[in-house]
Amino acid sequence: MNWTLFSMIYSMTATVTIGVLMIAALVSGFNEIPHIKIAVVIGILISVPVALFFTKKISSITGNETGYKA
Repeated sequence: MNWTLFSMIYSMTATVTIGVLMIAALVSGFNEIPHIKIAVVIGILISVPVALFFTKKISSITGNETGYKA
């Protein structure tokens, strides 16, 4: 697996997922610190399979499954 691509996609998906969950928590009235921490943890956990999925999709499109080798 291309770990460089995975780390880039993971950082983007984690940021977006955590942001969406935090906004949803704040709008629905869960605006205390423990609720925000739960939203962050859930966002981190959801981002891993999403990043794996998109990394494999992009790798299969480009044909570069092994990643960059110096």
